[in-house]
Formats: sequence, C-alpha cells, structure tokens
Amino acid sequence: MRCIAFATADQYHLPTLCHDLTNHGFLEIHLPRDASNALVISTDMAAKPDDDALMFLFREGSVVFWNVEEKTMKQVLRILERHEIQPYEVALVHWENEEINYTVGEGNTKLERGDFILSDRRDHAEAVLEKFAFSNALCLSVKLAIWEVSLDNFVDSIQSIPETLKLGMRVKLSSAEVMKKIGELFSLRHCINLRSDLLLTPDFYWDRENLEKLYDKTCQFLNINRRVNVVNQKLEHCSQLTDLMRSHLSEKHSLRLEWMIVILITIEVLFELSKMIF
Repeated sequence: MRCIAFATADQYHLPTLCHDLTNHGFLEIHLPRDASNALVISTDMAAKPDDDALMFLFREGSVVFWNVEEKTMKQVLRILERHEIQPYEVALVHWENEEINYTVGEGNTKLERGDFILSDRRDHAEAVLEKFAFSNALCLSVKLAIWEVSLDNFVDSIQSIPETLKLGMRVKLSSAEVMKKIGELFSLRHCINLRSDLLLTPDFYWDRENLEKLYDKTCQFLNINRRVNVVNQKLEHCSQLTDLMRSHLSEKHSLRLEWMIVILITIEVLFELSKMIF
C-alpha cells in the first residue's frame, strides 16, 4: 500500500476545512486534545482492501494520504484549495512530495528498509496515532523541501552580486530592493527555525515514548536534521551577503550626502564672493 505526503500551502484553515470535508461525505476521526494542529479524515475509497483509507491534514499546510485511491486524492486536493493560506505552485507541490510504501504484518510497528510496517495486533486508535507519528515526520520533510526550493531561488537571485563586488563594479540594486531581499531571507529563517517543529520534537510525543521513537526514526530516515543544518548554513551565508549589500548602499548614500554638502558649501562660497566683488 502507499502513503504519500504533499505540502500545498503555507497554512490550512482547519475548522472550515473540516466542515467542507464532512459535507462531501468524509468522516472525521478525533485525535487527543494535544494534537489540535491536525485533522484526521477517513474515507471508504481505499486503494486496496488490506487497510483503512486515512488522510492526515496538518495546519502547517501539509496533507498525508494513507491507502487512498487516486481519484479521491485529487478530489481532496481540490477541496483543500478553498482553505489554503498562501498556496504553493501546483507543479512544485507535486514535484516535492514524499512517497513511502507500507504493509500490515506481524510484530511491532516500525520503519524498515525504507518502508513502514504496521503491526496487525494494534487496535484502531493505536493504529491512527502510529500513522499520525509517521505522517508528522513526512509533513516536516515536504515542508522543508518547499523551503529548500525557495532558498535555492533566493540564492539564484543574488548569486551575481559577489562577482560584481569582486570586479569593483556597482551593484545595481536599489535600497528598496535590498530591503525586500532581507525581508525574504528573514521570512525563510522564521519559517524554518521558529514556526516549524524542525529543531525540536513536538510536545505531543513527550509522554508517548513509542510514538516518539517512530517519529524520530522517520525524521532520521528522511535526513531532516542534516538538511536543516545545510539550509541554516546557506541562510547564514546569504545573511552575510545581504548585510554586505546594505553596508554598500549605506556607504553610497553617505558619499552622496557628502558630495551634496560639498556642493552646497561651494555654492555658498560663490554667493559670498559675488557679494564681495559686486
């Protein structure tokens, strides 16, 4: 069976989304109160009869489908469009997805050789929470993938600046454009380091040791910590470059002011001389 994750927007408005999905015949499954950032929806439209079809929708703008048929996935993605805050490009959403196969078998639930193996001995509530832990990690990965693309695009937009400075040429960026670049950079840093759970394990897992192991194991498999470190190193380099650009513009502004003062003093001297002569 197949588990597939997409990041489609910056955020979802979960209350209206839940209402919309239930109106379309989907059924909500209630999670513990401390998992309020997610919505679990079940459907009869399973791709294979070996397991239930479930969807996990996270407020941070990600959705994970477990054993859901293709037609139903497309329907839900269309419904999501009405409840997205700052949606991503459709092509990017489908390119930066995560797909993992899973089976139901004997023994404990685990991640083995890149596949999820779910225990056939757990009850329905435990099965939902185990899938929630796996889904949580998958959603972090797809969100991080979107931010990695945004950062790469940002790097491409400023990659000519170091060479321009090296050649002693003038940087053709206005003060407003530089401030816009700085804003883009800080927005990315805020999303990755403050608004997401990329740096710390969510509080939900603190008293659920078994789920925490599944979550951590999946994060390790998806190289989330290493990818975050690489992204932060790139962000630090970009931050140094934008500081240099701002400093360069500040020096240009100061030089312009100095020349204006020199010109004004020159004009004043010329006026005084004209009075003395005439």
